[in-house]
Amino acid sequence: MSERARGEETAARMQPNPSLNRAFRSRMPTEDTRFLETDHVHKTDFIHSDPWRVFRIMGEFVEGFDTLADLGPAVSVFGSARTGADNPYYALAREVSGRLVKMGFAVITGGGPGIMEAANRGAQESGGKSVGCNIELPFEQGINTFVDIPINFRYFFVRKTMFVKYSDAFVIFPGGFGTMDELFEAITLIQTGKIQNFPVILVGAEYWSGLLDWLRNSMLPAANISPGDIELMTVTDSPEEVCAVIQRSWDLKRGAGTRTETGDGAALPEAYEAE
Repeated sequence: MSERARGEETAARMQPNPSLNRAFRSRMPTEDTRFLETDHVHKTDFIHSDPWRVFRIMGEFVEGFDTLADLGPAVSVFGSARTGADNPYYALAREVSGRLVKMGFAVITGGGPGIMEAANRGAQESGGKSVGCNIELPFEQGINTFVDIPINFRYFFVRKTMFVKYSDAFVIFPGGFGTMDELFEAITLIQTGKIQNFPVILVGAEYWSGLLDWLRNSMLPAANISPGDIELMTVTDSPEEVCAVIQRSWDLKRGAGTRTETGDGAALPEAYEAE
């Protein structure tokens, strides 16, 4: 595909999806809200709506699979949409993503502002693949301008599947409930053996210290988790360590010392050397 054709395709994909954010404009519930609500008054109405909704859900899965199937090695970066460009974590997310791209990884985010924008920006500026998985919300959230491969979703559970299926690691910056949701879903999948060699890296030791203390001092003594479960997460403030942890996991997954082809034919480095 020529550069012009690729640019036209990207521009077309970046056009606002009329289904997204319409809840903000019309004050109507989102598709997720409609899907999850239970109407005990009109109990049989679901017969005329929910079965047909399956086709829309299936369509979202197909679009996501089709768009990301050839992406190659990738890392998902999470964090608060409220983080400003003047925040040190914004700069750190931008740097980490730039380093990951130079290692041969694509960067996937939720496509919104804040940390997501910073990660997409770092990936784009370093010449890598910058993916944004945007979600319909009851308040406005457009895809940030640093996304080269945008995908729009109505359903959270479809979007979350894409993050796990097409990522080789999660890098998690300070964030709110949504960030916590992605964190604990990944840890649960690792703990239960659903995914292996999947680093979950928490960036911001000070921010995460309270949560980790609670896990050690409350959840662990109650025997609700095992001592090794806490070790499933790496905590760091160092971009170099983020990349080194991901590199070691990649070597274990693909065979230490081997060179593995990425989706676009470029080979990943045999080892990551910190700058």
